[in-house]
Amino acid sequence: MSGGNTVRPGDGRVRWNAGKSLWFGLVSLVAVVEAVPTFTPSAFVLFAVSTALTLCAGHSVGIHRGLIHRSYRVPVWLEYALTYLGVLVGLDGPRALVRMHNTRDFQQNEPWCHDYFAHRQPAWRDYFWNLHCHFEFARPFEPRLDARVEADAFHGFLQRTWMLQQLPWAVLFLAVGGLPWLVWGVFVRMAVSTTGHWFVGYVAHRHGYRGWHNEGAAVQGFNSLLLGALSMGEGWHNNHHTFPRSARLGIRWWELDLGWGFLALLRTLGLATDILEPGEHSRAHHARPLPADVQLTSTL
Repeated sequence: MSGGNTVRPGDGRVRWNAGKSLWFGLVSLVAVVEAVPTFTPSAFVLFAVSTALTLCAGHSVGIHRGLIHRSYRVPVWLEYALTYLGVLVGLDGPRALVRMHNTRDFQQNEPWCHDYFAHRQPAWRDYFWNLHCHFEFARPFEPRLDARVEADAFHGFLQRTWMLQQLPWAVLFLAVGGLPWLVWGVFVRMAVSTTGHWFVGYVAHRHGYRGWHNEGAAVQGFNSLLLGALSMGEGWHNNHHTFPRSARLGIRWWELDLGWGFLALLRTLGLATDILEPGEHSRAHHARPLPADVQLTSTL
């Protein structure tokens, strides 16, 4: 809370969320306890392929660049397929992810925001806050909603059943590859993906280099050489804060963006159209270029 009797729009407190904590806690516990005893080469290959597919095609392209920012257009059936893959990451359903992202974006672009949204706390606390808690605003706050997502029956179905969507794959993996495939194809995959999603957000709002400054925003994004390519492009976060509607997150030649590569493939196949790239039409109105001598503050 702020001093005196004044309550700012972003004031509030972090509250433990029992359901959220149980979900992420159990997934991580099974992964930590069973990963080594059940390791096999085929289970690891399953983990690597399924993690890349759900994070890249599903979360980064389908949900983040697609549902949230509407930076391209695809047929409805393909939007549903990409969204489904994104739900398999295990973070939440599509409606909740859009609301959560829009809440965070709004708060970060205000002149002040709570540490929960700014990632200012030590890593252990920020991890606990983001994966085991929720934020309770002191004053009612309603994020910007996407009317299409809110009204769409398939997205509503995924929102109601997002945890249960792991079950068919768990049964299939157990039947085909036994316990190793179940542990690595479901639990290790989800634990790495959800923890990795938090870690990219934590680092990309604290360390790296940037060519742009968002004037008046409490939080700046940074480009991370360490995480940019590994996160399917999501680690090029200064680029994203500057051009939030762009489907291309890696801009410079060395900024590998696998999500953009996947979208380029869809465009070549005639499945993706109206793809937005960095430019005035996709730039945040308050983003200003930094002088070259202050851009490389860190290369993490």
